Amino acid sequence: MHSTRRQNGEKPGVVRIIAGEFRGRRIKVPSRPGLRPTPDRVRETLFNWLGQWLDGQVCLDLFAGSGALGFEALSRGASRVVMVERDRSVASGLRASGRALEAEALDVVEGEALAYLDRTHERFDVAFLDPPYASDLALRALAKLPPRLNPGARVYVESAEALAPPPGWRTLREDRAGAVRYALLEPAQP
Repeated sequence: MHSTRRQNGEKPGVVRIIAGEFRGRRIKVPSRPGLRPTPDRVRETLFNWLGQWLDGQVCLDLFAGSGALGFEALSRGASRVVMVERDRSVASGLRASGRALEAEALDVVEGEALAYLDRTHERFDVAFLDPPYASDLALRALAKLPPRLNPGARVYVESAEALAPPPGWRTLREDRAGAVRYALLEPAQP
């Protein structure tokens, strides 16, 4: 777990929303092994890549954890954000943060990310994938995502190592910040 103090200048257990409607607001992050909020610097770069604002876009925060990416998307005009989180207490914390922000366009789904992709019929414009680093969940989620994406959709992936996108995907941008590697992908056109 990354120290939020070291990466964000915040005290542990808190993440600051960096832009938009909720700019400067802080959300609580529960202390859980492996839960590592995306650092401010990485979020700034990601939203620069996405064009700063997500007005009217539907976003999926598939391994929500702290919710930093999903709350940032809501703050920047997303019309809807679905956060999927398997840990009951973390999901409860995400709901509480959403209520504190009065974020009506937020839907927190408690459950396994891959099972959610199997059962949902919703389609998304942006998806955030920040699964546990010591897993193959990013690749497995990428294999299931294409039918859930709208044309022109982009997918953010965060990992500990450089991710070679699987067949059917192309890398738009990639970078690293300390031990964090991240990339913006899109489905390759048939």
